[in-house]
Amino acid sequence: MDIIAATRHGKVRGRVDGPTASYLGIPYAAAPFGVHRFRAPAPVEPWEGIRDALEFGPTAPQRPYRPPLDQLIPDVDIPGEECLNLNVWAPRAVGEPLPVLVWIHGGSLRNGSAAMPLYDGRAFARDGVVLVSVNYRLGVEGFGVFPDAPDNRGLLDQIAALTWVRDNIAGFGGDPGCVTVCGESAGAISIAALLTSPRAAGLFHRAILQSGPPHTVTRDKGAGTVRAMAKALRVPATAEGFAGVDRERLLDVQDELVGRADPVSGGPGFHIVVDDDVVPADPPPPSVDLLLGCNREEYRLWFVPSGAVERVSRLTLRLALLKFRIPGRVARLYRAGRPGAKPGVILGEMATDLLLRGPLNRLADSRPADSQPGGSRPARTFFYEFAWRSPVLELGACHALEIGFVFDNLRHGEALSGPDAPQPLADAMHRAWVDFTTSGDPGWTAWDTRRPVRVFDHPGTSTVLAPRQEELRAWL
Repeated sequence: MDIIAATRHGKVRGRVDGPTASYLGIPYAAAPFGVHRFRAPAPVEPWEGIRDALEFGPTAPQRPYRPPLDQLIPDVDIPGEECLNLNVWAPRAVGEPLPVLVWIHGGSLRNGSAAMPLYDGRAFARDGVVLVSVNYRLGVEGFGVFPDAPDNRGLLDQIAALTWVRDNIAGFGGDPGCVTVCGESAGAISIAALLTSPRAAGLFHRAILQSGPPHTVTRDKGAGTVRAMAKALRVPATAEGFAGVDRERLLDVQDELVGRADPVSGGPGFHIVVDDDVVPADPPPPSVDLLLGCNREEYRLWFVPSGAVERVSRLTLRLALLKFRIPGRVARLYRAGRPGAKPGVILGEMATDLLLRGPLNRLADSRPADSQPGGSRPARTFFYEFAWRSPVLELGACHALEIGFVFDNLRHGEALSGPDAPQPLADAMHRAWVDFTTSGDPGWTAWDTRRPVRVFDHPGTSTVLAPRQEELRAWL
């Protein structure tokens, strides 16, 4: 059964599935190619009549993950140039305006899309939340740094999508005054930048960061990947020079240079850069309610399937300590807590805390504890840790594993979790995200000097004060 909703650009036709309705592939900005390539997102041209929103729209140009990640996190490739589109799931019958959750996918700013089955929003709509998922430009198209193009174009896309939500979501039953942004990995890193961007001010009211801390680089460092690509392509390191290159060739060279990089091992990649326009150099702490956290064994997604956890020797570990200027006492501390652990495990555990758990704790600690202007309550912070261990390929509590639980969509998360993931854990985690989106309270104690962390595990969740605090102090 079809259903019609109105936007400022025209009407769209969605599809009813039981108690929920979906509207897929709605453009929020013009196709970012032709005259709009390497430019800030441009407005959508209005359309006459009713536009079908029954299928996912085109995805941003990219190459799939390399093996073995391509089997664990399968990408969706939908050709076409109108890749600046979004999807909406909402209850079929709406009375009072409902809270809105806007999902920004991860993928190291070079992979992923809102069309992945894992991100199906029906469970949120079922539980009274309007779910919006967003495509944005990736790789060199979205985050390449050029002297003749705006910086952070992918971030500008996300701001354009949030502007669309503000202006249009009421037509789908959503409340534009109760919008939460939520993202994982690169999506969470994006949200950390949006939290301090003057361009995004007032477009959302709460935020959820899953396994992604605040992270920006200088323009010069951000331009390094473009310079390397330009050398391989034998063209100037400018937007004009890159625009003259066949798009498939551009993707091939991009993949050759950054396809093997990952957040733990490092390597060339794409970053959000400080540009003093979209992303300020010295931002204030964000002043909205935050829910943030990470998975207990993030590193295992990259270290275990690739075999790196076995290849890391004591010498490799010592070299890594030197590279990242980590004192030897820190490695001894981690070894003491994990008797008999392999050097690859020690390195991975330290990398998880150095790159994720430590920065997220610093963000939580930076939050103001006093009242906001006007005497309102202080913005609260809630911290979580996902600890359930997947049996698949000994992945454990690895990066991205929690997403299927958050979306209450275990069926489409089986590549990482296996077929027997615990539904009660999905019930608990999904409910916490629904409650936070609705009220700003996910159901446990807000962050304070005791450092409470809600640990999501099976058979039961619990709140732990300052878990593994001795190790954490090494990074704070």
